[in-house]
Amino acid sequence: MALPRHLYRAADIRKLDELAINSGIDGYDLMCRAGQAAFDLLCAHWPRANRLLILCGPGNNGGDGYVIARLAKEQGRSPVICVLGHEPKEGAAARARQDALSAGVAISPWSPARVEDADVIVDALFGTGLQRTLRGETAEMVDAINVSGKPVLAIDIPSGLDADTGSVHGVAVKADATITFLGLKPGLFTGAGREQAGAVYFDSLGIPDSLYESVKPVARRLTADGLQLPQRARHAHKGDTGRLLVIGGDRGMPGAVRLAGEAAYRCGAGLVTLATHPIHAATVNAARPELIAHGVKSATGLKPMLAAADVVVIGPGLGRQAWGKALFQAALRSDRPMVLDADALFFLARSKLKRKDWILTPHPGEAARLLGVKSGDIQNDRPAAVRAIAKRYGGVCVLKGSGTLIASSEDPVFDLCELGNPGLASGGTGDVLTGAISALLGQGLPAREAARLGVWLHARAADRLAAEQGEIGLMAGDLPAVMRDELNRLVRGDAAD
Repeated sequence: MALPRHLYRAADIRKLDELAINSGIDGYDLMCRAGQAAFDLLCAHWPRANRLLILCGPGNNGGDGYVIARLAKEQGRSPVICVLGHEPKEGAAARARQDALSAGVAISPWSPARVEDADVIVDALFGTGLQRTLRGETAEMVDAINVSGKPVLAIDIPSGLDADTGSVHGVAVKADATITFLGLKPGLFTGAGREQAGAVYFDSLGIPDSLYESVKPVARRLTADGLQLPQRARHAHKGDTGRLLVIGGDRGMPGAVRLAGEAAYRCGAGLVTLATHPIHAATVNAARPELIAHGVKSATGLKPMLAAADVVVIGPGLGRQAWGKALFQAALRSDRPMVLDADALFFLARSKLKRKDWILTPHPGEAARLLGVKSGDIQNDRPAAVRAIAKRYGGVCVLKGSGTLIASSEDPVFDLCELGNPGLASGGTGDVLTGAISALLGQGLPAREAARLGVWLHARAADRLAAEQGEIGLMAGDLPAVMRDELNRLVRGDAAD
């Protein structure tokens, strides 16, 4: 089943489960549907797998595992169950266990040696309700799974992964594939979740669509068909499609403003002016003549450029010295919509200003500085961090990283982009994203929509380049031309997620 657009907190998934049962759907029937969907996926992924090691926990997640074992036995495969903790004594999980035993499934004591005999390991230990660190035998079991090199299918969520935040409780199963039920969980797509979950599959278990009206999503996936696009009239000229001013490029850092400016042009900006350190202006102009590069000695020189701009971008290569600080302060006196990145966020963290008309684009380290915490705190709960920044500083926040998040101060639902890859972990890719977002803002998109489309284009281009040439060696300068192509495909209506 295709992945839906909305994502839900673990507590709301449990509410959906209760609503389904209260509507007359039998709990054991739901469990059997989940087990069947998981077994079908296992067979599709690993059709020749015969020896299945199914690790069952004490709750309903373990119940799904018992169903998988029964189905495998009935098909002539050789499943073995290892139980963690106590066996279920009542309810659907207890019934699933008894049915598996009746079918002749073997239940054996846990031993790390079990993983050596398995063709595929099924993680049915813990579901979305886990809120504690895995220790002792459980941690040993997870470690044995992860070092085994055997294929792993996780049921609903990899055990040890937080369904809401994507953080890991001590250790977590690293799955090749995860099948999740009823609703998507944000933790599968951000933070450590993308690494731990592998390929994510979804099954609604056939519950009525009407039940989803009773729970509110916490996030939305960015998808091609959910993006707002800039519109361009046939008689448009460069003054109609956004006049951007990019401020930055202190001594030794001219590349940052050039990358931002080039990305802005590739994403449709009409006119891009760079305000950079005087020693760089001529060099940048020669390398990319479309960019209008002005050498600016002091904040005074910014005034006419600020007045002429539709959108102001500040931060790429700005530096933290007196020159950059003065330009930052001058830019803030402008009434133009703004996109802030890099060292502009350093100065912002010290100023504690709040505006409705800017977009902030921090990576986890910059986000930590904005909130006065450690970067580890950001990664432990990325959804909370992006919402906290938007609330404290106003406007729109784009929290970069694996599973980029977008939030605004006026909307409790955040956006999540599960595209992108480690090839983006190289210098300048953030400058490209900043340029793209500013270009879309200059073409008339609302700030939130400009951020959403810019993030999608950036990640989509990186994935395309990685598929064609590999992740290693991807450079920021490779991205703008591909982003242009992806944007035009969206406009033509032939883009795909």
